[in-house]
Amino acid sequence: MQHSILLFLNLGGGEIFVVLLVILLFFGSKNIPELARGLGKGLRELKDAANGIQQEIQKSTESITQEINIVKDIKKEITVEKDLLNLDK
Repeated sequence: MQHSILLFLNLGGGEIFVVLLVILLFFGSKNIPELARGLGKGLRELKDAANGIQQEIQKSTESITQEINIVKDIKKEITVEKDLLNLDK
């Protein structure tokens, strides 16, 4: 997956080195761990939020599917009763 991201950004090893060097010069060596921790926490919160949204969608889909199945069962029962009534005639 990492390789596909680098292909998407079209960055080679040299360009990544330059970006890391600029980050080092811009933020300083003391601030980089703090910056990385903050970025990691932010990505974790984003992932947790996405998982929460996905679970909510699945729950709502399950309840709709259950209601559809109930309607299908009722329709089958009505069809069976209708057929039985037609046989009695």
